[in-house]
Amino acid sequence: MEDYICVIDSLRGRKIVLGVSGGVAAYKAAALVRALGRMGADVHVVLTEAGARFVAAPTFHALSGNRVWTSLWDGSMENGIPHIALVRGADAILIAPASADIIASLANGLAGDLLSTLCLARDCPLLVAPAMNRQMWENPATQRNAATLREDGVFILGPDKGEQACGETGPGRMLEPEALCEAILAFFTPKLLAGRKVVITAGPTFEAIDPVRGITNSSSGKMGYAIAAACARSGAEVVLVSGPVALPTPAGVRRIDASSALRMRDEVLAALPGADVFIAVAAVADYRPVETAGHKIKKSGAAMQLALVPNPDILAEVAARPDAPFCVGFAAESHDLDMFAEGKRRAKRLPMLVGNLLADGLCGDDNTVVIYDDEGRHPLPRAPKAFVARQIVEHLARLLPAA
Repeated sequence: MEDYICVIDSLRGRKIVLGVSGGVAAYKAAALVRALGRMGADVHVVLTEAGARFVAAPTFHALSGNRVWTSLWDGSMENGIPHIALVRGADAILIAPASADIIASLANGLAGDLLSTLCLARDCPLLVAPAMNRQMWENPATQRNAATLREDGVFILGPDKGEQACGETGPGRMLEPEALCEAILAFFTPKLLAGRKVVITAGPTFEAIDPVRGITNSSSGKMGYAIAAACARSGAEVVLVSGPVALPTPAGVRRIDASSALRMRDEVLAALPGADVFIAVAAVADYRPVETAGHKIKKSGAAMQLALVPNPDILAEVAARPDAPFCVGFAAESHDLDMFAEGKRRAKRLPMLVGNLLADGLCGDDNTVVIYDDEGRHPLPRAPKAFVARQIVEHLARLLPAA
């Protein structure tokens, strides 16, 4: 999974009971157990009789490191009541895949096996990831049952649309493990930005010289995308104006592609109405060619002069508006970070700026940053960009004026 989705140890200390019911998608549950474990979760698998026909218990035992539970009548657990003991101390129950049968049982309060019984006995949130044939999902009975679960406070994750094991195409596919991990992570993330709209720029810009050449910056977009994901998990409405990058759009984020600085400026200004926060992470090219050739410039062997003009400073323009949102800048420097970063923050009158040395984070998966605000400098330890992004968003939320 991309580093802005899977934050190592982000679920450390969380106990998750994973119910696996019958369905071909049970094979995805094995990958889900591994991914949740990478994120630090303590995963306890409850396998139904039907689920065990697709993936056997030893697989889940090997991946989770915990015993797999299958029977309501297992007397080896303390007090002989696994449906009670398993949910004690659990932070959440996730059923993936959730068949039409288990959804019907939950909606009607049935307790015919260990999984359905412990769901009745829980005092923690229940999340359900449906997986079934499209006709089964669209059947009025299944839709009534799903609606009942939502009314009861159960979180329905998906289903997705696409090709199914039966050869048909439509709604009913279980969400992929990566998407379920993202949903779990978002579920546990405090909603510090609930009700806020955040506009973010990320990635480089590309200033065309001719149809095949251009001026750009070395930026992978990973930091900006990580911040967009962290803001979305924190409950914000997120608009991400992105330069050309090879990254998937984070869940819950509206992405607008903008290759050049002028296009990025236009898209930012169009997205600003109603924004509470503007975070300028993009590495915008400082200059662009005065003219762009309509055809590829042929190599002649002679020296070529290229006339350049300054690009607009998007962050400075937004920060100077009378209705400016809370503006956060970024500064990547090759030396003298404190002097240049704090100087940029003061010159643009920004309430917050994040600075880093190029050697510490450019295009990599980890980063070392310093946050600058009116109270001074706040260094953050080196960590994966997804973890750094979460800390940046937490700091931002503390500085925001009350809604």
